[in-house]
Amino acid sequence: MLYLLSQLGFSFIAAAGFGVLFNAPRRALIHCGTVGMIGWIFYIILADAGVDPVVASFVGSFMVALVGHIMAKRFRMPMIIFSVAGIIPLVPGGLAYNTMRQIAENDYLAAIPLAAKAFMISGAIAMGLVFAEVIMQVVMNIIKRASNNVKREVS
Repeated sequence: MLYLLSQLGFSFIAAAGFGVLFNAPRRALIHCGTVGMIGWIFYIILADAGVDPVVASFVGSFMVALVGHIMAKRFRMPMIIFSVAGIIPLVPGGLAYNTMRQIAENDYLAAIPLAAKAFMISGAIAMGLVFAEVIMQVVMNIIKRASNNVKREVS
């Protein structure tokens, strides 16, 4: 339990901190931290359950985008404010660093699998963001059509 609470806390701080670095509005910083925390907790629960890190990263980034859309609608701000800061905890920076360290040490055989894994995780993050965007567009179109049909029936 303490492990999950520390993961929640540190991911919140990381996302909110990057919100500060990216000049997010002050009133949005808590929400940026919350978005990052939600994405990270989905990732960490799946990763601890033995799910592949690529799949866990996809789900985490999908949740970041989904919650980012909800926050954007709720607080009438651009979605990118929440998604950019919220995605930071999922970025495989340590893996990319280790890849570059292996390359600097001329250990190319050790660098190749690290680079491939970092690339796949980065791709999964991008796909999660895109899939959530597509799903939100479809849902919003369905809601819009239903709303228009109700207005026509009333008139």
